[in-house]
Amino acid sequence: MSKYVLTPIAKADIIDLWTYIAQDSEESANRVEQAIYEACDLLAESPMMGHTRKEFTSRDLLFWTLTRYRNYVLVYSPHTSPLQIVAVVHGRRNLPGVLSQRQ
Repeated sequence: MSKYVLTPIAKADIIDLWTYIAQDSEESANRVEQAIYEACDLLAESPMMGHTRKEFTSRDLLFWTLTRYRNYVLVYSPHTSPLQIVAVVHGRRNLPGVLSQRQ
């Protein structure tokens, strides 16, 4: 059984991010994608590592910024089994707007 699950929105986010980055470099896109999956594995092992962002959402979600690619943020539900990755977004996006569209 998988330690985490990506919502359909999170899957689409990863595809969109990969496609955007790959316009410049497929190699870079692959590295970012790999870092996303590695972060998902890490969070599945220690789901409380993230932090709340009450200014972005009142939902019971945590946020984790990728270590190597600090522009990307994983949004996840820490109390689900398996861990549910809700979204993968660029940190400069309007996170409250993005999350309100994804309820």
